[in-house]
Amino acid sequence: MTSELARIVEALLFLAPEPVAVADLAAATEADEASVETALGELEVACAAGARGLQVRRLAGGVALATDPVAEPAARRLLARPRTAALTPAQAETLAIVAYLQPVSRPEISRIRGVSADSASATLVERGLIEEAGRSPFGAILYRTTTLFLTLFGLHSPQALPDVTTWDPTPEEAAGLRERLLRAGEARTGDGPPVALED
Repeated sequence: MTSELARIVEALLFLAPEPVAVADLAAATEADEASVETALGELEVACAAGARGLQVRRLAGGVALATDPVAEPAARRLLARPRTAALTPAQAETLAIVAYLQPVSRPEISRIRGVSADSASATLVERGLIEEAGRSPFGAILYRTTTLFLTLFGLHSPQALPDVTTWDPTPEEAAGLRERLLRAGEARTGDGPPVALED
């Protein structure tokens, strides 16, 4: 069983993107360097070769956590998979509209958002979060969420989405939303400046 200081040092090494000098570990933990070295010794024993998936390594004048070489082939396969970028605010808004109003057309999405939804919709289709679901009576493509959307958000079905009536916005959120809706309405009626695209 490792000491509290050893656990703290392990956590710091886990968080650090590069090797950390013992002096920096001592400053961060408010311990003397000798105590940090003792804690590192505990970690080196606990993470000895063959014991765990991580090892303590002395590198570039500092200390770092490194993976056991046995994990390298599996790590290469895992990290070779393309990473998915986070949704932009425009994409998140568009996805929320589709999720709650599906099937919904792109013109309806743009009307609700007050800005063009073309780019956001196209990106969501490309990422497999929404898909075409027929056409409206006016010929516009309708969108709905996909199985991937349900999987990523941990939902059994679209009906399992949180009830929007339970949303209790802060005064700041309500004021911001009201302002956006007013600007969108003015832009549609021609009474105000056009709303800038946010996609």
